[in-house]
Amino acid sequence: MFDVVPASYARRGGVLTKALGRLLFRASGWRFAGSLPDVPKVVISVAPHTTNWDFIIGVLVLWSLDVKVSFLGKHTLFKGLFGRWMRSIGGIPVDRNAPHGVVGEAVAAIRAADRIVFALSPEGTRQLDKGFRSGFLHIAHGAGVPILLAYFDFEHKAVGFGPLFHTTGDVEADLRRVIEFYRPIRGKYPKDWQQQSAAHSAH
Repeated sequence: MFDVVPASYARRGGVLTKALGRLLFRASGWRFAGSLPDVPKVVISVAPHTTNWDFIIGVLVLWSLDVKVSFLGKHTLFKGLFGRWMRSIGGIPVDRNAPHGVVGEAVAAIRAADRIVFALSPEGTRQLDKGFRSGFLHIAHGAGVPILLAYFDFEHKAVGFGPLFHTTGDVEADLRRVIEFYRPIRGKYPKDWQQQSAAHSAH
């Protein structure tokens, strides 16, 4: 899996971090499941999000696969040396008070790129009683790109890549389909929406 990264993906080019990432990923007992789609632009949805360990595993995945991933960050963080570092690891500054909002800025960034892997957590929080937000659907639909449903399965210690999800424009219906995909996948802690009906979880 480490070497099966489509040519359409931008690479980080970090030889040392790639070697370290692969070593630590194997040593941790985690494995990859599924495959990365060969598409020039994609939004990666990662769920369930229940612990800060998700971030650490995510970093090991990025290092191991040597894939450059873009993500949103508050615009005030992109100043000076720290700002340059944030951009170097794929950060995209967004102003939450901008007239077109975070969704609009994310759509613009994806449209402007020749190729981009844009990652986010559709839940936006580790809280166990919170469900999915619809922003990631609006971003993918507005940019005209598919969503890769990815997950961290703590029960089987697997970082998985599911099928490509194409939005229909019906946000509630799309959200129900996404939730049903993630419902059986267990993060470090079970989330309330995984025990609820799909209809209730979508609201």
